[in-house]
Amino acid sequence: MLYMIGLGLGDAKDITVKGLEVLRRCSRVYLEAYTSVLTVGKEVLEEFYGRKLILADREEVEQEANNILKDADISDVAFLVVGDPFGATTHSDLILRATKLGIPYRVIHNASIMNAVGCCGLQLYRFGETVSVVFWTDTWRPESFFDKVKKNRQNGMHTLCLLDIKVKEQSLENLINFTLNRGRKIYEPPHYMSVNQAAQQLLEIVQNQRIRGEEPAVTEETLCVGLARVGAEDQKIAAGTLQQMCTVDLGGPLHSLIITGGSLHPLEMEMLSLFSIPENSSESQSIDGL
Repeated sequence: MLYMIGLGLGDAKDITVKGLEVLRRCSRVYLEAYTSVLTVGKEVLEEFYGRKLILADREEVEQEANNILKDADISDVAFLVVGDPFGATTHSDLILRATKLGIPYRVIHNASIMNAVGCCGLQLYRFGETVSVVFWTDTWRPESFFDKVKKNRQNGMHTLCLLDIKVKEQSLENLINFTLNRGRKIYEPPHYMSVNQAAQQLLEIVQNQRIRGEEPAVTEETLCVGLARVGAEDQKIAAGTLQQMCTVDLGGPLHSLIITGGSLHPLEMEMLSLFSIPENSSESQSIDGL
């Protein structure tokens, strides 16, 4: 059987008892290593789980899934996912591949950013469609996701922005020089988008819309919430304007950003006040409702 096991959001101990029992009896245990990361490394997980883990990067999961599924029809194979197994479509694809091969599967769920984001006090049923904010390059600066933010705002819904992660990625230069490197792939160091970077890109989109004569659904004064390392002991939350999000220090990865839907429930306002950026912040501005 193929077991898809969620690890939660914090550290090694966030796995469920059920998940831990299952992975300890599997013949092979894979750790998905590109859609998210925990606050601890592979070695810490191996020590706590009592098992060796096989790192599965994007290339292996998306292009060489048969290696993961090999012999899963006659033995148990575990595939570990930070958060919940269904937090990324790649994992649904792995299940579909297993089903076509006649391999049964079982999913053991856990907390993900999609529900844990409620820790800031915004009510989960008031969230609209989630969007992804990717790193811009000199030649690729997509703005299409902003239409979803606008639609959510029009409906009074909050938008959860999942921020880009680059793990085991090749730069354009390395791809071009692939032959010169004698077929050896050279990967860039891992890097993770911060709330600051996301806010700066969003503000540039707002400015671009104004230049085009459009009325932006979001402005510099729109109330946002920055979150870092949700589920970890050093979790941080900050509520302030989009402009303030450009400078607030939330520390290391992983970060997420919420663009509020405009009108807030009184309980949401009271909860966000616990995390409001201090008035003496260098970028302090007035925030409606806080």
